[in-house]
Amino acid sequence: MATPAAGSARPKRTPPGKPRAVHREFGLSDSDALELYYAMLASRKLSEAALKLAFQGSIDVAIPSDGHEAAQIASMRALRASDPVYLFYRSVPAAYARGMSARDILLDYFGRADGPSSGGKNLPGHWAKRAINLMSISGSVATQIPHAVGSALAARLRGEDSVSVAYFGDGGASKSDFHEGLNFAAVHQLPVVLFCENNRVAISVPFEKQSPVRSVADRAVGYAVVGISVDGADPLQVYRVMCEAVEAARAGRGPALIEARVTRLGQHTSQVGDTRAPRQLALARRHDPIPRFSRYLVHHGLLDDRLQAEFSTRAEVEVADAVAFARAAALPPVARAFEDVY
Repeated sequence: MATPAAGSARPKRTPPGKPRAVHREFGLSDSDALELYYAMLASRKLSEAALKLAFQGSIDVAIPSDGHEAAQIASMRALRASDPVYLFYRSVPAAYARGMSARDILLDYFGRADGPSSGGKNLPGHWAKRAINLMSISGSVATQIPHAVGSALAARLRGEDSVSVAYFGDGGASKSDFHEGLNFAAVHQLPVVLFCENNRVAISVPFEKQSPVRSVADRAVGYAVVGISVDGADPLQVYRVMCEAVEAARAGRGPALIEARVTRLGQHTSQVGDTRAPRQLALARRHDPIPRFSRYLVHHGLLDDRLQAEFSTRAEVEVADAVAFARAAALPPVARAFEDVY
């Protein structure tokens, strides 16, 4: 799925007496809203398929992204293709929205030679593709934040108008890389957006045991940068906030810290279970962004049972094709193990 260049997301007034179509107020067409929904649906199917493959022993590890789809996909739509993006291990929806195909993602999961992230040399979760400016990342959480800030500095020195973005979780916000990167970006007023997906559990540590403040966005005041906390299950509000932050950064008004409040609907990875009680997990399902956005689209007459079934079938076929394609793809040659090693 290609990411369109963003226009302004400033709200436009809806004429009196008409239902408030928020997506149109924020500059998204009806087809844009449906594309966004399909990407969320396809990403969920990818996440579910990878988890099954990991449990079957077909791939080494799966990192579910269930519950994070709206925040990642909507924010990605606010970027230009030329903007450098640094993802993190739970970023399958963002990678898909940026332009990695389902086949690309499954090639990486299977560790195949044509996997775009590392050609089969690295574990899944290091989502990258040079052709679409998805930058290579480390398995150590939050290390991509200083790299994104460095890209923003490089863009300024080159006279480019790109905006760098780093995605990370609340656990990453507890690392020194977060504070060092944000401080450097603030001091030099660099064009970078730090996008934290706060599911409040990291791997298993509740956010209140990581932080003395209520939200990651509250930390922005200590660095004199814009800090925004947004409902990460609402793709339209995420899009609006991200557009405003990116527009400001591109105009030279400095960095921003965005916190998308999301709910992780399942376990951390296929190898690490969930410490939450069954009742907590059941409550988490109430915050699933996919049925929520589906209801919005139905309310505005954009989605009905026929189109929903069509989207579901299309996503299942797309993912099944990707699994079959990647499973049959060639493994990397043994000699590659000694290439690109420094």
